[in-house]
Amino acid sequence: MKLSLEAVAALTGGTILSGDPELNVLGVASLLDATPEEASFLGNEKYFEDFLHTSAGIVLVPPGLPKYPENVAFVEVANPSMAFNALVKYFKASSYKFVPGIHPTAIIDPSAKINPDRVRVGAYTCIGAHCEIGDGTDIGNACQIGDSVTMGENCRLHANVTIRERCKLGSRVTIQPGAVIGSDGFGFLMGDNGRYVGIDQVGIVELGDDVDVGANTTIDRARFGRTVIGEGTKIDNLVQIGHNVVVGKHCIIVALSGIAGSTHVGDYVTIAAQVGIAGHLKIGSKSTLAAQTGVTADIPENAAYWGTPASPFKDACRQFAALRKLPALIKEVHSFKRKLDSSGN
Repeated sequence: MKLSLEAVAALTGGTILSGDPELNVLGVASLLDATPEEASFLGNEKYFEDFLHTSAGIVLVPPGLPKYPENVAFVEVANPSMAFNALVKYFKASSYKFVPGIHPTAIIDPSAKINPDRVRVGAYTCIGAHCEIGDGTDIGNACQIGDSVTMGENCRLHANVTIRERCKLGSRVTIQPGAVIGSDGFGFLMGDNGRYVGIDQVGIVELGDDVDVGANTTIDRARFGRTVIGEGTKIDNLVQIGHNVVVGKHCIIVALSGIAGSTHVGDYVTIAAQVGIAGHLKIGSKSTLAAQTGVTADIPENAAYWGTPASPFKDACRQFAALRKLPALIKEVHSFKRKLDSSGN
């Protein structure tokens, strides 16, 4: 599906700076990879040289650039990255076609409430007893949906997703391949015989509306009660969320992060890659945990932390700067000691 320069400006709320309004593009790409039939964007000044050498047909740009490449059409927008996402969504929507229907190899319990004229179920998917699947939902191949799962409208489960028994999904939830929702929480007690005994995990997981879950991410069911992921929260690949964790609304949790059991995360929290959070803590709303932060104590609201153990971001930066200077300082001390030794003092 093609998109004209005029349509690009309308879709992104931008202003055409140059180019034929009837010029068409057929897709999107990065600045250096884009062809004249593709659109791109300049969202970060460190890519300015790539911008000057782009072959893209249309580029979304911020206001006030000092220089522009030739033979390219430009649309000025306030936020090129956000505007470009609108183009991505447009071309993604044109390439994805929702076609309802039940694949003949799918196994669906007769008690499940599902409208085959409004839901798609892929090959070799199993849907258990008493499930309720909302209209417009697309369940991919080889998914496993346990008994009494409820799922809202317009969800999309990619291949090999597992939703275990009694878990609840809101509307417009997207889950990438291999994710597991509702696996048993990691709970064991040492018995009198010196062997670990598993603690039954009888709770559920509840995902709010518009939650995204990345590939091979696991969200454990509660020991009792609920593990909750709030509305609009976006979770990257390879994230582990423990039992009885509560994550607020519109949070970002980036790859390889882990949150231990019974921790409460507020709203609008950013948890960067490889962050580890201990159990039974409170992470304040609108806080940011930088990459590889190790959290062992509560984090206040509107705060930025970094390091292990986590420290306020400015303090952690000063500590890091001091550590970088340490080798030179040690070398200087050794040099001074050698001079003292050679002088006989």
